[in-house]
Amino acid sequence: MSAPHLAPASVIPLVEDAVAAPSMHNAQPWRFTFKAEAALFELHGDPDRTMPRSDPDLRALHLGCGAALLNLRVSAASAGYEAVVELLPDSKDPWLLARVRLQASTAADRDLATLHTAVRNRHTSRFPFSDEEIPGPLLDGLSGAARIEGCHLLVPDNWHTESVLSLVHDSEHREEMDQAVQDETSAWTHGDSETRSDGIPASAFGPRPTGGSSPVRDFGRSKPVPGRGWATFEKEPRIALLGTAGDTPRDWLQAGQALEHVLLQATADGLVSSMTSQPLEWPELRWALRDPDTSMGYVQMVLRLGYGPQGPATPRRPASEVLNIV
Repeated sequence: MSAPHLAPASVIPLVEDAVAAPSMHNAQPWRFTFKAEAALFELHGDPDRTMPRSDPDLRALHLGCGAALLNLRVSAASAGYEAVVELLPDSKDPWLLARVRLQASTAADRDLATLHTAVRNRHTSRFPFSDEEIPGPLLDGLSGAARIEGCHLLVPDNWHTESVLSLVHDSEHREEMDQAVQDETSAWTHGDSETRSDGIPASAFGPRPTGGSSPVRDFGRSKPVPGRGWATFEKEPRIALLGTAGDTPRDWLQAGQALEHVLLQATADGLVSSMTSQPLEWPELRWALRDPDTSMGYVQMVLRLGYGPQGPATPRRPASEVLNIV
């Protein structure tokens, strides 16, 4: 099938949708090249946006880029294109994470296209959720979204949830004792008065939980944040674990796509969500997250789902900073 002709003006909205994806500390570790004659996107990891202490193996970078890749697929489907994806196409260039060839087609993924509105409506919420139960069919649908991308989404039972919360709490203490991690986190957090197109602004931190452990990262723990108070979070957080059978860069890219697919479906279903990777950043804790009674080999992300206030939008780099059109 011949490649469609895409004017630069029509490519920019696709990338603007792609960069709405979540990433660790909102570092946005991606770059795009669009080759107009072939209607081909190349997705590259950005080596200048890595976190050597918190993400030494670049697992989180791959997850973030995978989430951006899913958004690009959704946007392409909404525009009537079929996106043909090739992961890790060049073994000599580890920073080239994917190629996406666009084809004009009536077979564009309609299920993905229906998620297009959720791309801009999805925002991480670090605020308390209600204790309202999530209907089983909705959770089944989220699990199905992960399976489409070749991954697993597990909703743990009570004992496993308590174990996960305990590991989150343990990772918080480890983070407090590691100055390099503290410095890295501080570099990606900032006050609302600062003009930045990346990182986490103070308005997105959410309140601090009163008592117990909540699976919400406590940015700015060691410094006062004006207007940031305390709040009671849900007694029994609804946790979900996203996992893969393997633990390679390809698995991480698949997990990133599955993560965003789940988050967009949750948004479309009226749910709000947040994520935490803190226990995943400590190898000695990560292995303990999985349920030994399941076939999930490696946990890639801990999600918190429920009903509550939508989180504020966080800044995004403009397409002009991340897109090169050839």
